[in-house]
Amino acid sequence: MDSARREAAVKRLERSSHTAFIHSNTLYVWGGYQVRKGGCWLPVQVVAGQDVVLPSSEICLCDLDSGKWECKEITGESPTGLSGFCGSNINSTLYIFGGCDSDGYSNQMFSVDVAQPCFSWTRVADTKGVTPSPRDNHSCWVHRGRLIYFGGYGCKTVAEAQNTSSSSFIVEEMSWAMIGNTLFRCWGWNNEVCVFDTRSSTWSAPATRGPAPSPRGCHASSILGNKGYITGGVETEELDIFCLDLETWTWSRFDNLPCVSPLGRFMHTMNFVSDQTLFVYGGLGMDGKTLNDAWLFNTQKGEWTKVKHPHEDKPRVCHTACLGSDGDVVVFGGNSDFCVLVDSVSVMRAPKQHHCRDVLIFQTQPYSLCRLCEDLISRNSELFRLDLLPSKLHKIISRKAARLSAMKLTPTA
Repeated sequence: MDSARREAAVKRLERSSHTAFIHSNTLYVWGGYQVRKGGCWLPVQVVAGQDVVLPSSEICLCDLDSGKWECKEITGESPTGLSGFCGSNINSTLYIFGGCDSDGYSNQMFSVDVAQPCFSWTRVADTKGVTPSPRDNHSCWVHRGRLIYFGGYGCKTVAEAQNTSSSSFIVEEMSWAMIGNTLFRCWGWNNEVCVFDTRSSTWSAPATRGPAPSPRGCHASSILGNKGYITGGVETEELDIFCLDLETWTWSRFDNLPCVSPLGRFMHTMNFVSDQTLFVYGGLGMDGKTLNDAWLFNTQKGEWTKVKHPHEDKPRVCHTACLGSDGDVVVFGGNSDFCVLVDSVSVMRAPKQHHCRDVLIFQTQPYSLCRLCEDLISRNSELFRLDLLPSKLHKIISRKAARLSAMKLTPTA
């Protein structure tokens, strides 16, 4: 591969606000955006220095054993030019819902099954029930074949807004559309719970009870058993955390926590790492700076614990985090120096941005003896007769050894 093609392959991976999931120990990455400073390798028209939405017809795969990347084409009717969408997967099928494009906010859904030999987008149509209003910056829990969406920012017609509780939809000031002298559409934040059953293609909106989170977006969510957790996305000094029982649809809030809590933040990630533990990493702090801290939250004790980790020199915002093998959290992409400048008049994003393409691994629990042996052999492969190992284990060890010898994850064309 010549240097130009190699650089293009590497550049293709740099992104923020994408979606990612792990299936069969392969990390799948789709969507997101970059900032171009000039030139163009993308098959789209770009303007130097502006955000560029990455092609929807391409998905990138990383083998987490070998660290090797490849990019594959996705055919079919694709979600074009989306930002702020919500991506979630059920087994090998990725679902994309909502987002914003050049035509405005969307409430369409698309899916692609990466277990098929050829990847092809399908627009999810002919659904039953009432489709949620268009939105972006929402989140999703996956529970028993259902996609359960929470929150976000979007638009409603006046009739929809009038039929929605003022505590569930907060209209943003100076954000509405008129037809003549008549108010037609308005925009704002919501705390709605919307459910899509993938087996029956049916939308529903369960009635919740209990102390619900305030309307928000750019928050983080995760699921533990039959409970969905929400944190951040609002301007608070400390990070708040709520829980929704997905059987009774009852909200609860963790109040009066007995220990130190993380700073409030947006655009961070949260993952379950054990039956009672959530892992929170990065995000954008209330001071407008990118964060590098990691925390564990014990859902039984209601306690936060700050985590020491080897990536404190790599702050991240607008990244993704997936649960890998042995309790590892696999973080990919994002922005390392996203900064928001705030004064008494306006809020604006600083022009300096650095989109990342590296994979960060966070160990959240002790490894099994098997995993420790695999890692030891991989780091010292020249001392062992790998050809004597069972074929499956030989393949895994060989891939890990190749990755460790390279000392970094290297993309391929």
